[in-house]
Amino acid sequence: MPPQRCCQVRDGLKHEPAMARPRTKESSHDGLRSPHRRQGMANSPVYRLFVRSFARHAIQTLERDSSSSLQYSISKQPFKPTRTEFPNMAVHETPRPRLTCHTLPCVVMRAGTSKGLFIHKKDLPAKQSDWAPHLISALGSRGADPRQIDGIGGGSSTTSKVAVVSPSRRPGIDVDFTFVQVAVGKEAVDFSGNCGNMVSGVGPFAVQEGLVMPHGGEAQMDVRIFNTNTNRTIVETVEIDETGSFIEDGSYTIPGVSTTGSEVRVTFVDPAGSMTGKLFPSGKRQQTLAVQPPLAMAHVGSFTVKVTLVDASNPFVLVDATSIAALLQTTSSAGDKDMLVEAVRRQGAVAMGLASSVDAAAKTRGTPKVALVYPPVFQEKGAPDIRVQSYSMGQPHPSLQLTGAVCLAAALSAPGTVAAELSARPVIEDGALLTPQRTPSPSAEIASAGDHGQRREREVVLAHSKGTIRVGVVLGDEDRVESCMVSRTARRLFEGKVRYYV
Repeated sequence: MPPQRCCQVRDGLKHEPAMARPRTKESSHDGLRSPHRRQGMANSPVYRLFVRSFARHAIQTLERDSSSSLQYSISKQPFKPTRTEFPNMAVHETPRPRLTCHTLPCVVMRAGTSKGLFIHKKDLPAKQSDWAPHLISALGSRGADPRQIDGIGGGSSTTSKVAVVSPSRRPGIDVDFTFVQVAVGKEAVDFSGNCGNMVSGVGPFAVQEGLVMPHGGEAQMDVRIFNTNTNRTIVETVEIDETGSFIEDGSYTIPGVSTTGSEVRVTFVDPAGSMTGKLFPSGKRQQTLAVQPPLAMAHVGSFTVKVTLVDASNPFVLVDATSIAALLQTTSSAGDKDMLVEAVRRQGAVAMGLASSVDAAAKTRGTPKVALVYPPVFQEKGAPDIRVQSYSMGQPHPSLQLTGAVCLAAALSAPGTVAAELSARPVIEDGALLTPQRTPSPSAEIASAGDHGQRREREVVLAHSKGTIRVGVVLGDEDRVESCMVSRTARRLFEGKVRYYV
């Protein structure tokens, strides 16, 4: 009777005693020349050590994916098998530290064409530098999830935003507002720049939360807001009822939102130089940038593009789309086109002094923003002043940022910018070449004498993919932009607490 084999467990692996295994028909084709040589090698301590080392290495580099199919990878960290995967193996697991569940009082609002969290500053950590993990997890970007499925973000840049509001101690200001852009598909936040759409919800939020108190008998009230990102003041005019509550319902419509609401007039006061200190940071109203495309598009080669670098409520790179029309038309995919526009944005950031290099500009995708501008197209009902396709965090914006409307309106009001020149170009409709006079009509521009000199008021119309935006511009001496006004609607969608883990 042959002796019974027994197994010993060492180092978490089963080891059989050093004895020859019976030869089988299948084992005769193991590539060795002599059966005696094969048997001798099986008994060799060196051979057994090799087999044990190979088995240990194989186990350490084996991983199971979520669908239980086997995948092999070389990991820098030792592979730790679980009891489910290897039930007969002694496993020593190091438990992951448990995360802490938090609850944060908040309001979810649709503000303009954006949607996001509105939070009282007192409910966040005292230091702004400690906000990031809380906001990232609450919105669902923990784990760099592009869908934000484990949070209340919407998986897009326009629905992954936060407004932090608090009573203000500044003279003449009602509330302070800090805008936070939470990245989608990345664990990151961006405090640079402002969001005009989100700011349109700050006034209604302040009224609803009791941060400002309306005067009795008024049908409207002004809420003065200080944006801490850009150190600029915004005045919002909101409608209120006889009880002093904000009226949400109304008949005003904005492109990009299918429902109506009460009009919220958002006035950006002295918007020029929000981050750079000047309306035209480079000192030029128009310039040519030499752009190097990303490595993924090295076949395109370097190219030049005409731009206007403007800073009004937010820094923007306004790109003359006609100067790179051939390049945009020959770009094979939308993704490649987006990469080209992003390359222009990064070069513009360097020219504006907002980044030391294009690599540094790549790390802050929120500022400056970028937009392609095109000549207007005349139709029977008239024509806008210009057409625009803006971008947000590397992707085409579904409509147009409110701060982009302010920048573009300021550029249209300054002769010599690419926007002003494109607005005056002939346009084509139904195959016919038109040459309209692009001087403002008396109804579009009104001059008045003020205490500090001549003031001009004009309205510009900006066309985007969802419709048009009208911007009221007030110009002072030497065409200084005193203010820009845009109308929005806003609605409170949810109030309560958001649960998340940090």
